[in-house]
Amino acid sequence: MSESLFPEKPAFMSHPLIKPDTVEQRLYQLNLAGKALEGSSLVVLPTGLGKTIIALFVIASRLQRFGGKALILSPTKPLVEQHAAFFKKVMALPEEEVLAFTGSISPTERERLWAQGKLIVSTPQVIENDILTRRIGLEDVSHITFDEAHRAVGNYAYTFIAEKYFESARNPHILGITASPGSSDEKISEVCEALHVQNVAVKTEKDRDVKPYVQEKEIEWLHVNLPAEMAEIRSYLEKIFNDRLAIIRNMGFSVGSGKYVSKKDLLLLQKKLQGEIRIGGDPAIFSAMSVVAEIMKVNHAVEMVETQGIEALRKYLEKLDAEASSSNASKAAKRLMDDLYMRKTLYRVKECDVEHPKLEVTRKIVCEQLEGNPDSRVIVFTNYRDSAEMVTNALSEVSGIIPVRFVGQGSRHKDKGLTQKKQVEILDRFRAGEYNVLVATSVAEEGLDIPATDLVLFYEPVPSEIRSIQRKGRTGRQHKGRVTVLVTKGTRDEAYYWSSKNKEKRMLNSMHGLEAVLGPKTSKKSAALSDFEGLSFVLDSTQNSKPDSRQDSKPELLENESEIWDKIESEDVDKHPDGDSSGLEDVRENGNGDREDTGMNLERSPGDSGKKEGNEKADANIKERQKTLVDFGAASGENSAEPLKIVVDHRETKCGVAKALDRLGMELSFMALEIGDYIVSDRLAVERKRTDDFASSLIDGKRNLFAQLSDLSRVYEKPVLIIEGEDLFTSRQINPNAIYGSLVSIAIDFGVSILYSRDEEETASILKILAKREQTENKREINPHGKKSASTLAEQQEYLISSISNIGPKAAKNLLSYFGSVEAVMRADIEELKKVKQIGPKTAARIREVLESPYKG
Repeated sequence: MSESLFPEKPAFMSHPLIKPDTVEQRLYQLNLAGKALEGSSLVVLPTGLGKTIIALFVIASRLQRFGGKALILSPTKPLVEQHAAFFKKVMALPEEEVLAFTGSISPTERERLWAQGKLIVSTPQVIENDILTRRIGLEDVSHITFDEAHRAVGNYAYTFIAEKYFESARNPHILGITASPGSSDEKISEVCEALHVQNVAVKTEKDRDVKPYVQEKEIEWLHVNLPAEMAEIRSYLEKIFNDRLAIIRNMGFSVGSGKYVSKKDLLLLQKKLQGEIRIGGDPAIFSAMSVVAEIMKVNHAVEMVETQGIEALRKYLEKLDAEASSSNASKAAKRLMDDLYMRKTLYRVKECDVEHPKLEVTRKIVCEQLEGNPDSRVIVFTNYRDSAEMVTNALSEVSGIIPVRFVGQGSRHKDKGLTQKKQVEILDRFRAGEYNVLVATSVAEEGLDIPATDLVLFYEPVPSEIRSIQRKGRTGRQHKGRVTVLVTKGTRDEAYYWSSKNKEKRMLNSMHGLEAVLGPKTSKKSAALSDFEGLSFVLDSTQNSKPDSRQDSKPELLENESEIWDKIESEDVDKHPDGDSSGLEDVRENGNGDREDTGMNLERSPGDSGKKEGNEKADANIKERQKTLVDFGAASGENSAEPLKIVVDHRETKCGVAKALDRLGMELSFMALEIGDYIVSDRLAVERKRTDDFASSLIDGKRNLFAQLSDLSRVYEKPVLIIEGEDLFTSRQINPNAIYGSLVSIAIDFGVSILYSRDEEETASILKILAKREQTENKREINPHGKKSASTLAEQQEYLISSISNIGPKAAKNLLSYFGSVEAVMRADIEELKKVKQIGPKTAARIREVLESPYKG
């Protein structure tokens, strides 16, 4: 390796928008940035090698040449804050122009800040909502970086933002950065299409220009044996599993193609059964659905005992038992928990005190790491929250180990998630050394910059190549790292290991194939990186070492490096000060330039479908969609002089309907609606329910669907309920007759029209048709009005009492029934209060404390 290319004292980037002596120059980063500046690009680079630095180079170049704003999108608040801190540190911009946007900043404040910001780092959901509500526009945004770009699939916010960006921006340019875009050609093509990618650039740790910056990463696989006690418990579960499989097969349904039935096979069967129900299949299919639900529960229990241990299995079975004992339990849950072998399993789990050998191995490995290097940081990844808690508790018993559990925001059964503020606090304390072990679920897999992590331990392998790559990337960033994966022999751990390994190989092959087709051609001379004065460091360093260094060193260069040399030698900063004429940026605008015909072009200009004639290879990799109401609506060419309007409840911005309405050209207004989700006219309002929400509302009184529909029909002359989804009869294993009865009641008793849609796009199309009928044909105006029905006197009294801490609705009713009035409750002393059912000494004392304590507001 030529020493001149990697000097011992690396030079720093010199650019008007980058602070001096803050960013080291690395040739491969400049190489990738140069390619990215040729057009909207996807850059794939292993974790820890500076994807953010590449984004910095591209952002600085775009802002210098085209002005406007730059936007960086990152999936989570911790990542947003991490990136914002970095860019404030290195960019030569006033601090008030480098901003971080998250949901914790009010919409009004974001609108004000957007006007002053030059570089905005944000979560995508915030930007998506602000685009929909017209608080911000993307017209003057000259660049967007999509961090963790592999997320740009389906209905994720990235896809909508990219679409709106290319529709509205005067000079759009995108950079997608990721370490792991996916193993299938279809997935990678979907990402490229969503981000309007023209170029793909890939670097791996094995590339010669990257190798000097790669820290050694030792990867070891440790195999453990499943204890006999656990094997016995697994055998009981497998008996239940095989019994239910036999039932399904006797019904005439096939599951899987071989001996082993995977979770994927079960999901495919479930989907097939749902399809047969929708077209009016045999009632026996409902029985089959119920049996499949049992099989999936048992399958998960087997995974628990094989890969997690007795404690994790115990917690899962306790949840199942609680579910089966509840008043709204499904038949599947009750039948499963009454099974003889399940009762045996419960008995053996309760008396078994053998822990999974992984737990002891984890303690030993972490202990050895911290004893050898007390300043180490360790991350232990687990797939499940229960396992994370179990591992955290086990490690906390060992002297010298200070572990902390790191999970997502969502709350589960008796398990409250971490707020984003708490997540940021935990990571800061982990970096500072207050905690030395982070026991994390998937929430810590992406992007987190924790340079000192010396060891990453997988409590189990993951079958996803993206997640596996992301996890491994948490170590070996600034010095040697170590990755240890625990595998239980003869279990699905081994299947997951091979699955992940094969997918990683396929991903690399796919990426190199795509790079060959979409990689930028550098035969054209360019000024794309001319504003980086520091590029000359390569020439300077070689000239300092050898008189004829340019001639001597060139034969040793890699192919890509020699191309950069050609670029450097041809740069002329003064020739095109505004960056037009012969710059590589023109390639995107003229569509051709001097580029060779690659036979595959995923570029989409505004209004373009993203698929051009002759792109057969791309078309083969992009899934075709069935025609929906959206397609027919767009094909009809309906145009009215006045745009159709619709008022949307502000909570609906979280779903995809508002985005689909925006695509259909609807003029949206967002309000806090007390009644209805969408207001179409002064007489027509719509309540939207997903099938799972609808089914749940029938067995959960708190959801209060019928009260919502009662208000809707009371206030609006034409009330409409849209039920969205295709699993109305299968989402909660509710008796079909109960669902039919509810639908009849809604239509007959409440006078509400019921419409059905397959997905969010079809819901949007139905809403557009309703708006056209009301506003264009019937000339109706939009008028959101009406408030929820006033609470009854009894409900208001119950509300007053239940607002006191620790008083639930039942306790409030008991107090009012016992004392007869709110005033009497307030006057009662502790001894009197304790006489009421569900009111103990602590609750009684709390009531008196609230009533008697002086107000200190």
